[in-house]
Order: sequence, then C-alpha cells, then structure tokens
Amino acid sequence: MDQSIPLDDLDRRILNALQQDAALTNAELAQLVHVSAPTCLRRVKQLRDCGVIERLVAIVAPDKVGPQLTAIVEITLDVQAADRMAEFEAHVAAEPAVLQCYRVSPGPDFVLIVQVTDMPAYHALAHRLFTSHANVRNVKAYFSTHRSKFETRIAV
Repeated sequence: MDQSIPLDDLDRRILNALQQDAALTNAELAQLVHVSAPTCLRRVKQLRDCGVIERLVAIVAPDKVGPQLTAIVEITLDVQAADRMAEFEAHVAAEPAVLQCYRVSPGPDFVLIVQVTDMPAYHALAHRLFTSHANVRNVKAYFSTHRSKFETRIAV
C-alpha cells in the first residue's frame, strides 16, 4: 500500500533544508529555498498537516551527555499472530530506552535499537521487556563499540 504524498521541487527543497537545520526561521528558510516567506510558511504547514513532516527535534550527541550503550536487539516471538505482534510493539513502545522498533523478515520478528547508560541498565531493561514477557522466545543483542555513521536525513 503506497502512502507516499506527491512532492514538487519546492517541497523537496524545503524538506532538504529542514533536515539539515530545523532551527531555521521561516524567513531564513524562505530565502534559502527562493520563495516568499508567506509561501514558505504555507508549504511547511501543508507538509506538517499531511504528515510528511512528523516532528522537529534536536539531535543530541550521546557522548556529550554521559555514558551511553547502544544495543541492536533481535527478538523472536513464540506466537506471531497479528494481535500478539501488535501487543509486543505496544509493550516496547512504552519503554523510553527503545529508540526504534522494526518488524523484520526473514529471521527474527523484531529488531530494536536501544540506548541505555551501561550493561546493568541493559540487563534491567532486558528483564523488564524480554525475560518477563511470556511471548518472547529468543533475544540476541549486539552492542555497539563505535558509531561510524548516524544520519536522520531521508533523500527526497
């Protein structure tokens, strides 16, 4: 099911500029994408209203805010019925340390990106989310030793 929204050249210029720096004022953005400020404001509002722009955020450098441990976790469930998959997604979505959750195929049922302060914090999270969850059959975790690339920008 294709849910993409048709984007014109102006939409693409706006999205590329905002992905580089979402703190631009409307006047700065308008000048950068070569349109009037009212047109720019209207187009950004349209992109937000239709869900192309989900939210504007600040990206925090993990190494600047204290010790951080990133884990990539594969989860296999015992029962893969749609309601059980949705139940597990809701279970992990409520956990702030889970930054991303993907249903995947083939292989495990889910891949999670998890950020915690250290191994004891990961152990507590694993017990809270996986060990105590009756439908989790297998957990396999990989721990990042170095992040060589991190990008949030989507090519448009």
